[in-house]
Amino acid sequence: MSQPRNGTPGDVEEIHWPSLVAAISSISAVGIAIGLGLPLLSIILEKRGISSTLIGLNTAMAGVAAMAAAPITTRLAHKYGVAPTMLWAVLISALSALGFYYAQDFWMWFPLRFAFHGATTTLFILSEFWINAASPPSKRGFVLGIYATVLSLGFAAGPLLFSILGSDGIFPFLIGAGAILLAAIPIFIARDESPVLEEKPELHFMRYVFLVPTATAAVFIFGAVEAGGLSLFPIFAVRAHFTESQAALLLTMMGVGNVIFQIPLGLLSDRIPDKRPLLAGMALMGFVGSMLLPLLVDNWLLMAGLLLFWGGCVSGLYTVGLSHLGSRLTGSDLAAANAAFVFCYAMGTVAGPQAIGAAIDVAGNNGFAWAIAAFFGLYALLSGIRLMFIRKRT
Repeated sequence: MSQPRNGTPGDVEEIHWPSLVAAISSISAVGIAIGLGLPLLSIILEKRGISSTLIGLNTAMAGVAAMAAAPITTRLAHKYGVAPTMLWAVLISALSALGFYYAQDFWMWFPLRFAFHGATTTLFILSEFWINAASPPSKRGFVLGIYATVLSLGFAAGPLLFSILGSDGIFPFLIGAGAILLAAIPIFIARDESPVLEEKPELHFMRYVFLVPTATAAVFIFGAVEAGGLSLFPIFAVRAHFTESQAALLLTMMGVGNVIFQIPLGLLSDRIPDKRPLLAGMALMGFVGSMLLPLLVDNWLLMAGLLLFWGGCVSGLYTVGLSHLGSRLTGSDLAAANAAFVFCYAMGTVAGPQAIGAAIDVAGNNGFAWAIAAFFGLYALLSGIRLMFIRKRT
């Protein structure tokens, strides 16, 4: 059985704050680096004359790396321990983040993306498992809301740093690598509090992908929109005649929305036994918000207001989906299912940048919004149909 040193995941009655603080603070430092790095790298490639499709292809390496890392992360943690595995992942991701500055040839950015996002995937999987191990079932949504809020602060701080630092010189890369290295401090301090994986999961990895299809499909859509949207939104905004700084601040507004909404959404999910209608509703809001984007490109304030609300609601797909997953599984099965959850997220990060980047090249700048709306609309439609069939059977 998988258990933390203070009890079994899912059986704890009170929130285990030392573990929670360590896991959340470490992954939030990584969130700062990712929030800074995605728009930074896209703008640099845009300045070099790389097409949107190729930028999307390079960004999609994040998903390929995550899909490669997800199935082996639980095995590495089982063999070497959760905290040691996370510390190695911190080192690899920091070194690769700095490597982008020195890699002048475009092809070199592909292995760097693979190393960076493979390592950060390991950090996300093990941090989220650690958080679940420290959470009582009745407060899981609340705890995950705290996690998503603090992580969103990191993601919001990244674009804000980008708006201040710009895309020139080594300094933005040093800041990103330094933020990742800071993540090692809380992990090392709380290393004896980390969960212990004493047994391997009972099922094959891919079986966990289909155990909770509403959650895994939701995180696939979220991954597609987040990776494609975050990396290509600066291009959409700049082509719509916003400055680099204004585009970065719009991303920051989206991050602020994430911060405001996550705890309320987590508390709401704790009160709702069946979280599937909530997931479908958030996808529908994502569809409506996406369709409004081309209509608001002439007004920065209206765009910022939309992204504040839209980004906050949409990011709940991850939080509520993870809560739904945690309500179904415990122990080593939860750790493996969390890896499968991140695997589906990674699949989305492969599909999203490719589809959105290609849509911009084919349909023009508005293709950005239309591609995102298609992802949300498909999930809202399919999940709505599935809910109707489930209710008819019951």
